[in-house]
Amino acid sequence: MTHRSVLVEADGGSRGNPGPAAYGAVLKDAATGAVIAEDGTTIGRATNNVAEYAGLIAGLRMAVELAPGARVEVRMDSKLVVEQMSGRWQVKHPDMRPLHAEASALAPADTTYTWVPRERNKHADRLANEALDGHRSGVTVVGTPVDEQPAESAVEEAEKPPARGWGGLGAATTLVVVRHGVTKHTSAKRFSGGLGGDNPPLSDEGRDQIRAAGEWLLPMADQVAAVVASPVRRTRESADIIGEMLGVEVTEEPGFAEMEFGHWDGLTFAEVGEQHGDELSAWLGSLDAAPTGGESFRTVQTRVLAGLERLLAAHAGRTVVVVSHVTPIKTLVAHALDAPLEAVFKMELSPASVTVLTWYDDGRGSMRLYNALPPARDAFASGTW
Repeated sequence: MTHRSVLVEADGGSRGNPGPAAYGAVLKDAATGAVIAEDGTTIGRATNNVAEYAGLIAGLRMAVELAPGARVEVRMDSKLVVEQMSGRWQVKHPDMRPLHAEASALAPADTTYTWVPRERNKHADRLANEALDGHRSGVTVVGTPVDEQPAESAVEEAEKPPARGWGGLGAATTLVVVRHGVTKHTSAKRFSGGLGGDNPPLSDEGRDQIRAAGEWLLPMADQVAAVVASPVRRTRESADIIGEMLGVEVTEEPGFAEMEFGHWDGLTFAEVGEQHGDELSAWLGSLDAAPTGGESFRTVQTRVLAGLERLLAAHAGRTVVVVSHVTPIKTLVAHALDAPLEAVFKMELSPASVTVLTWYDDGRGSMRLYNALPPARDAFASGTW
C-alpha cells in the first residue's frame, strides 16, 4: 500500500532519570489513522530526553523505510524535542547533539513537528512502558514482529532495510558527502577547478574545518565501509584527515573532481567579468556553455554520474564517505531528487559541510541531510548566517 502522508507518534521514558529507559513509536497513515507499524524497545540506562529522541529516531526510520516519499508529521509530548527539531531552540546539551543530528538526517525535508498533550500520546507511551516491563521488544509491522536494532550514533545513515526486515525496499547505499575545507582560493572567492588548474592546499582554517567535520562523523566510524575522494589536492587532503580519524583507507574517484574552469582558474568573479565578459555572460545560467579550456555543467554531470555508478557497484548496500566539491555535490543532490540539472543554480554549499544521500537498488534516490555543519560551526544555530 502506498502512503501519501503519515503520522509518527513517539515517546520515551526513564525510570530514575537517568535509569532504565525505553522508547515507543507508532507509524500511522495520516488519512485513515490505520497503524502501519509499532516499536517499543529498551535502550539501557538513559535520561528521559535521550529516550524521547530515541523514540523519534525509531519513528522516522519506520516512516522512511515503510512509507518512502510520504509527507511526515511528528507528534510528541516533549516540548524540548519538538522545539529543537523545528529549529526554534538551540541544541546545547552535548548528549542531545548527536541524537538531533541523527533525527535530522533521517527526517524528509518537509517533515513537521507538533507538540501534543501527554493524554494524546498514550499509544507511544504505552509501547515504551511495555518495553520497560519486558512485555515487548522491537518493531511490529502490520502484525508481524521484526527484530529491531537499537538507536545508534549521531549522523549514522548506515541502516540497511533488508537487515531490519522491511520487505520490498532493496539494499540502501548511503553517501555521506563532505565538501573539502577552505584553501586560499576558497577564502578569496576565486574560481578553483579540478585537476587541470592551480590546486592550492588546504589552509590552516580548512584543516580545522575538516577535523571538526571528522569529529562529528566519529560516532558512525564502524559503519563506514570506505572513504572516497576526488583526486584534486584539497579534497584528497580533506579525505586523508577524515580517513585517518575514522580508521578507513582512502581511495580516489576522478568522476567526483571539481568542474574545470579553464583560463578562469584562479580569477575572481570580477576579474573574469573584466577579462572574459562574453564568456561569463554565456556561462551564467547555462548548462552547456563552458570557459575556454573548461567544462560545462552537462559535461560535469556525465562524469559525476558515471563515478556514482562505479561507487554504487563497488559499495552496494554500504555507507561511504565521499569527499568532493561544490559542483559535483550539487549534481549528486539534483540526481537523488530527480530534479532537473538547473537546480544546481539554486543551491548553496558551505566548506566542510555534510550532505547525506541514499540510493536503493531499484535506482531510487533520497536526500537525508543537506549542507549541515558540526554544531560549533552551524550558522543557523549561532545566528550568524
